[in-house]
Amino acid sequence: MKRLVFVTLILVIAIPIAYFLVNQANTPILPFINPTDVQSEMVDSTKQNIGINHRIGEFKLVDEQSRAITDEVIDGKVFVAEYFFTTCGSICPIMNQQMKRVQAAFDGNSRFEILSFTVDPENDSPEQLLQYAKGHNYRAGQWHFITGNKKDLYSLARTSFFVLKPAEAANLGDAGGDFIHTNNFVLVDQDRHIRGYYDGTNPLEVDQLILDIEKLLQTK
Repeated sequence: MKRLVFVTLILVIAIPIAYFLVNQANTPILPFINPTDVQSEMVDSTKQNIGINHRIGEFKLVDEQSRAITDEVIDGKVFVAEYFFTTCGSICPIMNQQMKRVQAAFDGNSRFEILSFTVDPENDSPEQLLQYAKGHNYRAGQWHFITGNKKDLYSLARTSFFVLKPAEAANLGDAGGDFIHTNNFVLVDQDRHIRGYYDGTNPLEVDQLILDIEKLLQTK
């Protein structure tokens, strides 16, 4: 009888552990995305030959509260970044409805942030961004709407996030000309490594993004 109880206890403990280990083994590991993994036209020439250990760089811009916002806001955080503009009537409304889902999934989680960079800083003042943010029920301090110098915003897109499609990148030029915004959401881990790109207009890809954020949050 004691032996039967002992065996039963072992099985009760062992089966869940085995199930967990099998699931872990079958869970895809998120890739580390470096400049050499994306089309070269999307990458600033100073970064094109980097094939390992790419990290999101430093920045100093302005948020929707008219406060300086720097890369310190992402220190040790998992975050999602996007580029958009408030007067966009095509993909941006769809993207930010989806981003609201991402915020809801991690609402109040101090280890997760959302960074929404405007591509139209001439029109997207902090006041304009704040109005837009409130219209999307944003959580201040977790979902950041960011503007600033146009050259700095576009440089960050080219040297850190690589969100410009080739045709859009060609329009930049040395002067930092206009470019059509992208539908990509960029997932970045606690060490500033890019771990995935997701179509922000596709609910299924955003579902996957939410799952992948969970994975990263569980790693540390």
